[in-house]
Amino acid sequence: MIDRDSPVTEDELHAYIDGELPAERKEAVAAWLSEHPEQAATVASWRAQAEGIRGRYGAVVEEPVPERLKLDRVLSRDRANGRSWAAMAAAAAIVAFLVGGAAGWMARGASAAAPTGFDAFASEALDAYKLYVVEVRHPVEVPGSERAHMTQWLSKRLGEELRVPDLQTIGLKLVGGRLLPGPTGAAAFYMYENPSGERFTIYCAKADVRQSALRYVSEKQFAAFYWADEKIAYVVSGPANREQLETVTKAVYEQIDKSAAKKL
Repeated sequence: MIDRDSPVTEDELHAYIDGELPAERKEAVAAWLSEHPEQAATVASWRAQAEGIRGRYGAVVEEPVPERLKLDRVLSRDRANGRSWAAMAAAAAIVAFLVGGAAGWMARGASAAAPTGFDAFASEALDAYKLYVVEVRHPVEVPGSERAHMTQWLSKRLGEELRVPDLQTIGLKLVGGRLLPGPTGAAAFYMYENPSGERFTIYCAKADVRQSALRYVSEKQFAAFYWADEKIAYVVSGPANREQLETVTKAVYEQIDKSAAKKL
C-alpha cells in the first residue's frame, strides 16, 4: 500500500530523476508528486536540465580514452620518472573528489536555486510593494471608499470573481487598489494601512497551479507569504516581521476560504 502523504526528501527527488530509487519507493514518490503539482513542476524542470546536460555532453562519455591517459601508460611513465604509485593514486583520488564534488554541488545548487514559475508571483508582488508603499499622494488608482466598484472592475479584468478582504478587525484600513501586469496577465493589487502608518498589500492573479502550500520569502526589510487557491495566486507583502505578517496573512486567508484557514 502506498502512503501518499509519506515524507519525500529532496535527495529522493534527485534519485527519482536519476532512476536510482527502488521500484516500490519510486511508485510512492510518483504518487506523492501527483498530489503536489508545484513540486512535480520543479522535478520536471530538474529532469529537463539533466536531459539537457546529457544531450550536450553524453557523447563525451562514449569517447575512447586517449592513449596518453590510459592507466598502464601513466604508471609506466611515472615509474620511469621515479614517482610513487601510492602518492599519485592519493593525489588523483583527491582531485577526482574535489572536481566531482564541486561539479555535483554546483549542479545541485543550480537546480535548487532555479525559481519555479509560481515563485514569479512573489517576486512581482514584492516589487510592486516596494514601488507603491512609499507613495504618499498616489499609492492606488481606486480609493478604498469605492470598494464595490474596485472589486467589480478588477474581477472583470482578471476574469475571476475576486474578494477584497475587510481587515479592520486586525486594525488595517483599506487604502485602495490598482491594476497591474502580472506573470500570467492582469493582476489585482490592494493596499492596507495600520494606525502607525505601516502598509501591507495583497497581490492576486491567475496561476498555473490549482493549489499550493503556503510559502514565505524575505528580502531584507520586506517579506511575503504566498500560495495558490483554486488557480488564483495570492501574495501578502509587508515589513519583514514574520509574526505580524503571519497575522495579516491568516486574516486574508480566512476571508478567501474560511476552511483553508485551518491549514495555517
